[in-house]
Amino acid sequence: MWDVACPQRPSRVAGVTMAGFRVRDLEALRIVPHPAVTLLLEFGAGSPVLDCADGRQERGSIVAGPGLGSAGAVRARGENVECLQVRLSPVIARAVLGVSPADLDGAVVSLGDLWGREASWIREQLGDVSSWQDRFVLADALLARRHEAGPPVDPEVAWAWHRIAVSRGLARVDGLAAEVGWSRKRLWSRFRSQLGLPPKRAVKLVRFDHAAHRLVAGEGAARVAADTGYADQSHLHRDVMAFTGATPATVAGEPFLAVDDIAWPTRGTTADPPACVGRLALTRTGHPS
Repeated sequence: MWDVACPQRPSRVAGVTMAGFRVRDLEALRIVPHPAVTLLLEFGAGSPVLDCADGRQERGSIVAGPGLGSAGAVRARGENVECLQVRLSPVIARAVLGVSPADLDGAVVSLGDLWGREASWIREQLGDVSSWQDRFVLADALLARRHEAGPPVDPEVAWAWHRIAVSRGLARVDGLAAEVGWSRKRLWSRFRSQLGLPPKRAVKLVRFDHAAHRLVAGEGAARVAADTGYADQSHLHRDVMAFTGATPATVAGEPFLAVDDIAWPTRGTTADPPACVGRLALTRTGHPS
């Protein structure tokens, strides 16, 4: 059983979205890649554990760059987990984190290694308040303060990311450099160093995310492939396998994705997120019931 909450108001920082989770028993949940930097702030009596493909385990509050869980390489588990999950647009992540997403090098990193005592402080503060809305306010104030003090990315890089995001991965990568007036080499280098992934990878990740959520919504793979820029259904199948280690049919039943419509109901839009408290029951196989 998942209890899910989302803020009554949007963040003061454009590019920040949050949701709160309380999960009694989390068993080997596949982490599906998302085109955002993921910040997990845990504060409860239990502790989430991320099992990585290389055998490493990360416990407690973590941060990971865009595409966390690619190739089905990361699983989450734990008991009595309480946490606040933050999704940071790669455009603002460097300012908020204090390091570029590229410095994470695709790895899951303990938040304490990046923020030191501030990571312990926010954990204590989140645990001391009793309501989700108060937790969202606390976290948002911290994120806003760090964002204001941190370095912005180049406007050209931010614009290129925006074009990729709003096109849902259909933007022509080769044309982005010309549109901002930079050489291809310069844009590719700045994009990678400031956002943590090259433009071509960003396009694939954004397109996959859009397609995956349409699969979860119950649309057929052939229709999804045709509408989201894949050459054919086989192309979609290969991309889904590369990102998740699973087939499109399996991904369509992933609870990690099914939670999104409760936790981030306005995903992909600019509308203000409504207040919500939702609950998603899972069967023993891990699928929504």
